[in-house]
Amino acid sequence: MRTILGLAAMTAAVVLAAAPASASLAVGAKAPDFTTRGAKGGKVFTLHLSDALKKGPVVLYFFPAAFTTGCTAEAREFADQSDAFAKAGATIIGMSNDPVDTLARFSKEECRDKFAVASAGPDIIKGYDVALPPIEGRPMLAGKTNRTSYVIAKSGRIAYVHSDLNYKEHVSGTLAAVQSIAPRK
Repeated sequence: MRTILGLAAMTAAVVLAAAPASASLAVGAKAPDFTTRGAKGGKVFTLHLSDALKKGPVVLYFFPAAFTTGCTAEAREFADQSDAFAKAGATIIGMSNDPVDTLARFSKEECRDKFAVASAGPDIIKGYDVALPPIEGRPMLAGKTNRTSYVIAKSGRIAYVHSDLNYKEHVSGTLAAVQSIAPRK
């Protein structure tokens, strides 16, 4: 039994240490609390990170823009895996700087009513260091967020970070991280 627990702890340490060096919020850092407007199932509401954390860990994933190819695929994958996240006690929250009416539509159509998406204003973007760097000739990207996923433990501390514009590893990485910190039954 001790070997299994030791192996589980070692696996968790490897998973949780997988944060890239470029992320400014390192594993162990305190996640900035915030209040913003979000939507789930098309219904707009006020979202408080601190309230979500009272229920358990939070997967806070930032994406550049609703209804774009990669962001839609990522949202659908999070929706497909939402039961596994819930089983591990986690709440999923998608974040972008899109207007809340766009996010309300996105929550219904692409997130399939499974999780909330919320508007990340300049203070949230700065606090989580997720501003998409300027790209010459693409002014429409100004103010957008890059694609960074955080797993925030119930304590409010960052437990895992994955920052990559390719959406393909975000869901599997955050799910593994959440499962590694979930209480064993």
